[in-house]
Amino acid sequence: MTLPMKITGFLATLVILVIVPIYSFIEPTHQESLLDSYYTTAVLSSTDLYAENCAVCHGAAGEGIGDTPALNTDAVRTMSENDLSKVISRGRSNTLMAAWAAEEGGIFSNSQIADFTTFIQQTNWDYVGTRVAELGLTPPEVIEMEVSDEMLSSLSAIDGGEILTEGLLVYAENCSACHGANGSGTIIAPSIDSDDLRARPKEEIIQMVNSGINGTLMASWQNILTPEEINATVDLIYRWPELIETGVDFPEVEVMSIPSSPELIADGQNLFNIACKSCHGVDGYGSPMAPAVNNQLFLEETPDAAIYQIIAGGVSGTLMPAWGSRLSDYNLQSLVAFLRSMEPSAPAILPPILGN
Repeated sequence: MTLPMKITGFLATLVILVIVPIYSFIEPTHQESLLDSYYTTAVLSSTDLYAENCAVCHGAAGEGIGDTPALNTDAVRTMSENDLSKVISRGRSNTLMAAWAAEEGGIFSNSQIADFTTFIQQTNWDYVGTRVAELGLTPPEVIEMEVSDEMLSSLSAIDGGEILTEGLLVYAENCSACHGANGSGTIIAPSIDSDDLRARPKEEIIQMVNSGINGTLMASWQNILTPEEINATVDLIYRWPELIETGVDFPEVEVMSIPSSPELIADGQNLFNIACKSCHGVDGYGSPMAPAVNNQLFLEETPDAAIYQIIAGGVSGTLMPAWGSRLSDYNLQSLVAFLRSMEPSAPAILPPILGN
């Protein structure tokens, strides 16, 4: 072997002995850096999408709102990527969690779903809450109809008052938005203070509450209320005359004519962009998630009070939730005023079909 070849061999060996260990030391750090960069990119790219589409139900900082679960918990963070991806992509049946993957009728690509999965597992929720606020998309605070101490005191004097109290609390939070003050009914829901209703077997009414009534705004409550809560509420229906005799009264929800002003319309537009745009689309033109509400036929045929109650009470068999316990009366009126302002220029689109 010649001297040049020996030198070349020596140098090659030196490279192996010196460079490879250095590379082996550096490469894991390099790979870790690339992974951190991917996580950062996924989180940042998903934060604004979360603000625009998810915060209205899951909260500005993932804290959950009402019956919608929190995301900023260890239980959710430690879910497998596969399970999280399935939930985001396909939604969950019998809940308000929609399918968000484009192939499932949603609006997100597979890569966006993958980024959302990383976002949920890696994000700093304090940062997310701050970013949501910066975008002006912080959801309104939950508004609950309160049952006064005087109401509860009146019920305590009645035989079986404990069950009536539970039924009253459930009714105030979940039912009065549609069935109205003192159970007297509204433009879209019948009176529950009805001798005809009380003449029906209890099992029949429980079944109606459990399953809802197709083609109406009466939703299924069996996955929202416990059997005990449903039973107490049905008992309340049968004993409603006793309730009225105590002087118990409920906030009037029905608004037959919504006032309009530039300020009210502007507030409604802002709230629509926070709470409604992700499903009903930009300017209310609809999306794969929900029908168009910027719709001449729908707006011409639906009075203000009915629109108000649809927003307040939700729509059975759809992803439209009941906003009555989350938005103030002013908020609800502002949404109606904004939708009504669209009517003169709204296109003629087939109206949304309730219950589908």
